Amino acid sequence: MTSATAPGSVHREPELIGQTVVVIGGSAGIGFATARRALAEGAEVVITGRDPDRLKQAAEDLGTRRTAAFDAHDPASLKGFFQDLPGPIDHVMVTAGGPRYGPLLEMDADQVRDAVSDHLVLGLEVARNAAAKIRPGGALLLMGGTGGRRIGHGLGIASAATAALPPFTAALALELAPVRVNLIAAGFVDTPLSAALLGDRVEERRNELRATLPIGRVVGPTDVAALAVHLMSNTALTGATYDIDGGQQFV
Repeated sequence: MTSATAPGSVHREPELIGQTVVVIGGSAGIGFATARRALAEGAEVVITGRDPDRLKQAAEDLGTRRTAAFDAHDPASLKGFFQDLPGPIDHVMVTAGGPRYGPLLEMDADQVRDAVSDHLVLGLEVARNAAAKIRPGGALLLMGGTGGRRIGHGLGIASAATAALPPFTAALALELAPVRVNLIAAGFVDTPLSAALLGDRVEERRNELRATLPIGRVVGPTDVAALAVHLMSNTALTGATYDIDGGQQFV
């Protein structure tokens, strides 16, 4: 007769040990939290960002020395970054950029074009340049949202941009295979970007979500980071969209 395993004594191997993760937009918010989670899971992490000072501080906070300061929306800089990587990598997460809101009739043609294509073009450029560097079975993770699925005043072009990302992700997954491509669709996540978008209304929004979300709390960057690392480590997942909004779209 054997004795039962004591609670808490089960040892779990780190999920990303020996792997390299690149986080485009890793100096704050979801990107920073994902970099921290990946490091905790044994990965070597490279973070990028536009602001050299903020990137340096983020690297010090994380304890990683591998950084690159550049604008991911600049094709030449993005290409140069991947070309200069010293060896193969395993996963790339793209968190750079954010949603654009506003009445449609107040946007000119260039603003509409940029708002619809921004995430698609960035995702495509990252995929194009990273494809030769990512090991088979590795993952490219893109960020989208769930809030734009509803049509409403103030959302403007965000709904169209939101709708374009899932089929784009699926098509890219077929073309990049055996590299995997998945989309994380988040609702409100309590990040500095969310605070900047809402201004003095951010605390009101937090309280509203605490009272109405099925999970009874606000989704944070660490929640998204946990999903991101799972999508990196689970090699059966590709071409799909994964919602993480605490049930926000249902209420």
